[in-house]
Amino acid sequence: MKAYLVESPIGIFALDSKGKIVEKVLFGKEKEAVAAKLDKLRSAELVEELSDVLEKLSKDRFRTLVVENEGLARKIEEKVSLEAVVERGSKIVQRFRTKLPSIAVDLRIFKTEEDFNNFAREVTIQLAKTAVSLAVGRRDLYAVQTVRAIDDLDKMLNLFAGRIREWYGLHFPELDRLVEKHETYVRLVTDLGKRESFTKSGLIKEGIPEDRAGMIGEAAKSSMGADIGDEDLEWLKSFCTDWLELLKFRGKAEGYVEKVMNEVAANMSSLVGPVLSARLISIAGSLENLAKMPASTVQVLGAEKALFRSLKTGARPPKHGVIFQYGAIHQSPRWQRGKIARALSGKLAIASRLDYFGGEFKGDALRQEVEKKVKEISEKYEAPPARGRHAERSR
Repeated sequence: MKAYLVESPIGIFALDSKGKIVEKVLFGKEKEAVAAKLDKLRSAELVEELSDVLEKLSKDRFRTLVVENEGLARKIEEKVSLEAVVERGSKIVQRFRTKLPSIAVDLRIFKTEEDFNNFAREVTIQLAKTAVSLAVGRRDLYAVQTVRAIDDLDKMLNLFAGRIREWYGLHFPELDRLVEKHETYVRLVTDLGKRESFTKSGLIKEGIPEDRAGMIGEAAKSSMGADIGDEDLEWLKSFCTDWLELLKFRGKAEGYVEKVMNEVAANMSSLVGPVLSARLISIAGSLENLAKMPASTVQVLGAEKALFRSLKTGARPPKHGVIFQYGAIHQSPRWQRGKIARALSGKLAIASRLDYFGGEFKGDALRQEVEKKVKEISEKYEAPPARGRHAERSR
């Protein structure tokens, strides 16, 4: 049988294939202690609560445990007789995280979902502060911890944004489909309040394009939503303000990553940007580890699951991992991406070695070489490759 491991601000949960809780150990309500435990888990350290869950699972009929952290998977296999499988973005886990506020209430940990949301926000901020402020020996690992904190912030921001949309949707449900960007949606709720204030002129002052402002204004006039009291609206607006502050904190964390990466990995930062550089170092474990990797490994960092599947089943191996975030790769046609990824990973391997071993700065030259190669690939392989009978004729 297979179980899914979920780390959360309220504890460790194990789910079955239907998303039902089969085992759990709760953390408590001390936010600093909870943040410290989550930080250890993110760094692939086994905390007491996780050990308890693993012990319970190993006594049951479960043989496979799905986790999101590769380092943690290795530690789990060393401790218990469970096969730990890395699977990021599991629908079962994502669905459970979405329901966390109501689960926390059902378990009588918090009286209301708002209490949970406030606690989770405080833990996330504490976790981010810890990741930025704790000394971990080397400057590159400061950036690694901060990037992981940004990932945690993104999860919480998306969770809370969904809650705000559902919450305000009771009053103005039509706004959800008319405003796609979370930040814009939350800002409009904070600044304008009741749907009666969503006039065309008011929306234009908020920076909404005129045509979109007209659509939202008309929707507000004919909305099917319920009325909202002043006290309820003020509480929701307070939550929105906290969300915007959390988003602002995320921006500061990203700025910190940029500052650190420009100091410790200037060549990589010039080539692919500081945030993507930090993500590569995070996956590798350190700048030292990355600098020792061949270009072929750098190319597929972050795509380990697909790579292992190809080795096991004979399927086609992945062409790229996290470097897919590089603009020239994800903006190019599919048939060009593998070639661009190979060119980029080769230069990244050089850049990481220059940064780690103290070589001279060649980031601008490396970037120009990659841009030149991307242009050559886009011109040479402008049309998709021929297939089948046509491919035979073209040979």
